[in-house]
Amino acid sequence: MNPDFWHRRWEKGDIGGFHKKSFNAVLDRYGAEFLPATGGTTVFVPLCGKTLDMIWLCEHGHHVVGVELSAVAAAAFFEENDLPVTSQADGAFQLYRGDGIEIRQGDFFRLRREHLAGVGAVYDRAALIALPEQIRARYVKHLEHLLQSGTRMLLIAIEYPPDEMEGPPFSVSDEEVHRLYEPGFSVERLGVQDVLQDEPRFQQRGVTRMTETSWLLVRR
Repeated sequence: MNPDFWHRRWEKGDIGGFHKKSFNAVLDRYGAEFLPATGGTTVFVPLCGKTLDMIWLCEHGHHVVGVELSAVAAAAFFEENDLPVTSQADGAFQLYRGDGIEIRQGDFFRLRREHLAGVGAVYDRAALIALPEQIRARYVKHLEHLLQSGTRMLLIAIEYPPDEMEGPPFSVSDEEVHRLYEPGFSVERLGVQDVLQDEPRFQQRGVTRMTETSWLLVRR
C-alpha cells in the first residue's frame, strides 16, 4: 500500500474505523495483562494516528512512544487534546514531544532499536489491521527486530468475511496471527468480542459478521 494512500485519507479526514472518540474498552479489560500495575512503563504504539488510547496509557502512569506516517494525524493529536508540544526534525522523523507522550512522524520501517530504547510494552490496536496481507509479514519481522526479549504486547485483530469488504481495516484470522507471530513471540488469545453491532458503517458496506480478538504476545 502506497504511503500516499494514508496521506490522502488523513488530509480528507477519511479514516473510517481507525479513530474512536473514546478510549478502547480493551485497555480496561486487558491492560493488566501487558502493563504493570505500578505504571512507569514506556509503551510503544505503532501507526498510532491520533488515538485517545495514548491519553489512557499516559493517565495510567506510562510514557508513550508512537510512530505515525501522517503529519496531519500527529499534529492533530496534540492540538485536539490541548496538549503543549514541541516539534523538531530528528533524522528520518519529525519528533513531536508533549508531556509523557512523543510521536515520531515518519515511516515505521525506518525505526531503529535506539528509537525504542526502554520500551517495555506494545499496544497495537490499528497497525496490523491497517496493512494489506503482502506487507503484514514485513511489519511483524521489523517489530520483532526492534523489541527486546520479554516485551509484552496487546494486539487487537478483527476478522470478517474478506469477500464482503475491501480493507482497510483488513480481516486477520487467528491462524494468520499464529503464523506471523509465533516465530518470535509467545501467543495467547485473551478473548473475542462480536463487534458488528457497534460498527454500522461496516454493516452498510455489506459485512455480515465481525469479531474483535485480543491477543497477549511476549517477545521471546
